[in-house]
Amino acid sequence: MTRWWPAPAKLNLFLHIVGRRADGYHELQTLFQLIDLCDQLSFEAADDGQIVRVEGPADLTAQDDLVVRAARALQIAAGCQHGARIRLRKRIPMGGGLGGGSSDAATTLFALNIIWKLGLSPERLAGIGLGLGADVPVFLSGQNAWAEGVGERLTPLELPPRWYLVLHPGVSVPTREVFQASELTRNSPLRTIRALAPGDPDWRNDCEGVVRHQYPVVGEALDWLGWWAPARLTGTGSCIFSAFERAADAERVAARAPDVWRTWVVRGLERSPLLGGPGAG
Repeated sequence: MTRWWPAPAKLNLFLHIVGRRADGYHELQTLFQLIDLCDQLSFEAADDGQIVRVEGPADLTAQDDLVVRAARALQIAAGCQHGARIRLRKRIPMGGGLGGGSSDAATTLFALNIIWKLGLSPERLAGIGLGLGADVPVFLSGQNAWAEGVGERLTPLELPPRWYLVLHPGVSVPTREVFQASELTRNSPLRTIRALAPGDPDWRNDCEGVVRHQYPVVGEALDWLGWWAPARLTGTGSCIFSAFERAADAERVAARAPDVWRTWVVRGLERSPLLGGPGAG
């Protein structure tokens, strides 16, 4: 029986760009909320040292897949001679701002550290993960968190129970394209966790204006969802979301969405299912 490891998505409940570093990376403040929309991965250990993705999305080559890159980075960091055959089943849309690629990489590091019996610490895994993407450490932590720096300085937070309607308008938005846009504002004032209580008008995404301009369909989706509930962009991608206290309320709005858009009604998680290990599939 195949054992499947979960890779949950995330929402950025807000995203403020507070500066740009000399190396080109952006300083930010954000609040990560894990949700129960998950990719699934399975791993079969191999003795030949080869990392092979035997199942994955057709429009993402194995060489470009963060899952393969994460496995190889772990091999190098640990001086490991083991290989793996990896299966990846995607549910999280690529380029949607939901962190699917980073979560897949985090699950790969977490799972292979166990399967290969490497015994690396969570801190060591997070350091390897940061070299793959700024969002990887939060998925390895398995907790909702306030994040600063490039997203690697994490303060775990307990968030109130919420349901979310996530809407994907059918386009993929490259992160690099957003961060390189000349019109992106990079001077949001630094705030504290206490100063940004839920409902604060500063719960916004500084990338929204850029994405609206470059991808008008995202703006259309934001305007549509905004009729029903406050709507925001997540991350630098194309997905938007609204929060609800009850699943039924989110489902009623989702039922009204145009058929050309994909929707999910998801639950905000207190803790990543990854920390519970694999499940049967």
